[in-house]
Amino acid sequence: MANARRGEIAARIGGRRFTLCLTLGALAELETAFGVEDLQALGRRFGEGRLSARDLVRIIGAGVRGAGGTETDEDIAALPAAGGLEDFMTAAADLLVATFGSGAEGSGKPIPPRPRRPQDPR
Repeated sequence: MANARRGEIAARIGGRRFTLCLTLGALAELETAFGVEDLQALGRRFGEGRLSARDLVRIIGAGVRGAGGTETDEDIAALPAAGGLEDFMTAAADLLVATFGSGAEGSGKPIPPRPRRPQDPR
C-alpha cells in the first residue's frame, strides 16, 4: 500500500499494480538519465510538460525501484499499453506531483495532514 507521506503513489500499469516512489537514489538515477546537473534542472525538465515514451519508462522505472521493486527499465517498457497510454502518463504525472508538487494535485487525493509530534506546541 502506498504511503503518501513518504511520497509514494499506487499505480496500475500494464494490468499490474505498482507502488512508486522517487527516493534520493531514484532522483540521482533520473539526473543521470536526463543529463542534468541538479534537482532544479530535473524539475524544470519535467515542468516542460513534454515527455517521450522513453521518459515515461525512465520515470516509472526509477519510481518502481525507489519503492523497492526490482523491475528494470526494459521490464517497464515491455508492459502492455493495451488500454492506451493513459495509465503510464497518469502514473508518471502523479509521481512527479508527489515528488515536486504540493501533493494535493494529481490523482485528486489530498495527503492527510501530518500528525502533531508530542514535543510540538499546540
